[in-house]
Amino acid sequence: MKLDILAIGAHPDDVELGCGATLAKEVSKGKKVGIIDLTRGELGTRGTAETRDEEAFNSAKILGVQSRINMRFADGFFVNDKAHQLEIIKMIRYYRPEILICNAIDDRHIDHPKGSQLVSDACFLSGLKKIETFYNDEKQPQDPWRPKVVYHYIQWKDIKPDVVVDVSGFMDKKEKSVLAYKTQFFDPNSKEPETPISSKNFTDSIDYRARNLGRLIGVEHAEGYTVERFVAVESLFDLK
Repeated sequence: MKLDILAIGAHPDDVELGCGATLAKEVSKGKKVGIIDLTRGELGTRGTAETRDEEAFNSAKILGVQSRINMRFADGFFVNDKAHQLEIIKMIRYYRPEILICNAIDDRHIDHPKGSQLVSDACFLSGLKKIETFYNDEKQPQDPWRPKVVYHYIQWKDIKPDVVVDVSGFMDKKEKSVLAYKTQFFDPNSKEPETPISSKNFTDSIDYRARNLGRLIGVEHAEGYTVERFVAVESLFDLK
């Protein structure tokens, strides 16, 4: 399956929170988008792995993405090693995305920067033809593939973005996709323990952080990204 954009998150809901509006915008333009969750979020204080599976499925339908899979790596304990890199390389070569979006380079949750580096390293290695991988039970080795660019979304910490995307008009879909994770976010009737993301302030921050970033570039809402190499444009007129 050839995708235009592949978005990867350490946990179900990372992608929605980090780049949900961007994905919804690109889907509306006819781009083929897929999501990979590295873990099932099984160590999360609220909900279960099973409820997260269901919520991720419902959220993907809201965003309208082409595909969503879960790698079932160990929540909290996956590492950036050869075995995990090879599993990600298989998926990059299977989906052959032009653009890959992944976790924040630095964040409160240890899985976020860890997942960020794992995926970034896998993107580079995926382009090396001497690394041989096979998808499922296929006998023919996969062709090498390297995305043209890797973007890192911004999560808990306020990291200065290198690239800012106007997502005005797509925040409603983003918020609906986030709130599909009913066990995780603000619910005044919930008997579950409080967490850093279960407060009303956090839910409100989805909008006000995007509004503030939008304000800085003169639009209603925006999402920001960091990059590992210079962003090239053909002309200065490509910039807003």
